[in-house]
Amino acid sequence: MATGGREIVVLQPPGQAAPSPIEVHHRVRRDDLADHLEAARALERCVDVVSIQHEFGIWGGEDGSHVLDFVRALRVPAVATLHTVPGAPTPNQRAVLSGIVAGTAATVVMTHSAATVLTDVYGVEAGRLAVIPHGVPDLPLVDPDTIKPGLDVAGRAVILSFGLLGPGKGYELAIEALPAIVSEHPNACYVIVGATHPDQLASEGEAYRQRLVAHVARLGMNAHVQFVDRFVGRVELTRWLEAADVFVTPYPDLDQAVSGPLAYAMAAGRAIVSTPYAHARELLADGRGLLVASGSAADVAKAVNGVLADPARRAVMGRLAHEHSRSMVWSAVGASYRHLFAEVTGSAPVTGAAGAFAPLNA
Repeated sequence: MATGGREIVVLQPPGQAAPSPIEVHHRVRRDDLADHLEAARALERCVDVVSIQHEFGIWGGEDGSHVLDFVRALRVPAVATLHTVPGAPTPNQRAVLSGIVAGTAATVVMTHSAATVLTDVYGVEAGRLAVIPHGVPDLPLVDPDTIKPGLDVAGRAVILSFGLLGPGKGYELAIEALPAIVSEHPNACYVIVGATHPDQLASEGEAYRQRLVAHVARLGMNAHVQFVDRFVGRVELTRWLEAADVFVTPYPDLDQAVSGPLAYAMAAGRAIVSTPYAHARELLADGRGLLVASGSAADVAKAVNGVLADPARRAVMGRLAHEHSRSMVWSAVGASYRHLFAEVTGSAPVTGAAGAFAPLNA
């Protein structure tokens, strides 16, 4: 982050060299170590602090180990944001995350559960961690029925999931629940929004999506499932969120630390049904959503049917979720990051922003 400006670095997977927006000044080929080192040297000449976004698979090397070379090459303070914190890491995953924490001035996680995993499993000192939630747009509460006609789903009970398509999303579970949902709500429509994940596309093309489509056909649910099989922009995504009566995240990985789609659904004030992965357990507490048993299509169907059958309950769940998301809007999250950046560069006292993140004890 440069004074009065910014320098954006993008990581490019192999075979994906599409033009970047004009704001992007540096490009790092994921598997090219020299690119990682060159970007680090370039940044020290033009920024005061570097914000590192870490997710396994986007950095080069085994488990993204090239990020450690990048961190070691930096000559300015860095703040790392960890998007995934495995509760049962492999030895190399542990080494990578521990190395990131040790090599940066501060480490951000998006949930308190992820911070607990880092302290209990990885032995990280709590004072080195900041908890800043996943950012979301500042959306108003909207009646779904006012949005549905523009998306050609008027008169339907809309169940929504979105995100890059891949086996880790658990959409099979929601599809398996559909016959029981449709038996009670014949107007139900399950909409899955999102392009296939680039890694999935590279390994097997659209075979996974085709398997889902075939599963829908076997269950006789063709009239009740819609795939929006492309990357949608912010405006269209917002419209789908606002059109949804129920949002579902049926993820099978119960250690999943962060779900952007879950956070966005809360920002839109949707009633949410989810498997009990880490982020959902934290965000949907105190009546802000419903948790169902992992792997149980019957439980998903029961929960969705109950929410669809009770508009008053649905409205209360959505309102509670919306209210909780106010601390997650981009302006609040941005202010927390600005404060943290100021702390690590020494331009602000180490006091912490109340309620936004755990103060650094440095």
